[in-house]
Amino acid sequence: MPLAHLLAFNVTLIAAFLSPGPAMLYALRTSLRGGVWLGIATGCGLAVVAAGWTLAAFLGLQAVFVLVPWAYGALKLAGAAYLIWLAWRVWHDTGTPLPDSSDRPTGRAAWHAFSMGLLINLANPKSVLFAAAVLVVIFPAGLQPAQIALVVGNHLLLEVAGYALIAYALSRPAARAAYLGARRWLDRVAALVLGALGLRLLAPLPVQQTGSSPASEVLP
Repeated sequence: MPLAHLLAFNVTLIAAFLSPGPAMLYALRTSLRGGVWLGIATGCGLAVVAAGWTLAAFLGLQAVFVLVPWAYGALKLAGAAYLIWLAWRVWHDTGTPLPDSSDRPTGRAAWHAFSMGLLINLANPKSVLFAAAVLVVIFPAGLQPAQIALVVGNHLLLEVAGYALIAYALSRPAARAAYLGARRWLDRVAALVLGALGLRLLAPLPVQQTGSSPASEVLP
């Protein structure tokens, strides 16, 4: 597997990583509210599932979605319900006190942040279709298990590093002070966006058909 393929994959991942979506939105909000450690914990949860979707694409999960369309529909329905519930939580929590971001969080708080990150990306089954399209375009067929492990591990490390950088930047006092000044409105906008993304998952999008272009189906 030439290094150029891995570099092209990383460029694509960075572009997708920076695009607005429920994962990025929740990572931003957690880092602003909870500080760097909770932001990193959330990012690790998001990264584990993102890399897991890439592994699932290598293992052919997108083919399962084509052969068993109701499985994809069920995952979309569950994901939509979760994002809508999360939107309600964010809206409801606009008035709750914030934790002290200068303290290292307890194990329970860190685990909760990690679990929320896992659930956010599990709520978006279209990510596996995105990963499948990217892998088909960039990598040659017939990669060896060690090469697949390299690609998946590379994806995991890139996502963790990206979310850690975001958590560090947004946990700075100036960023937190700006957030606190506009907290009520920013949280409500975040809730509306998460709810809209949940409703978008309910849109009747057909699963990618064999031999067709996946471009319209793979927005993460």
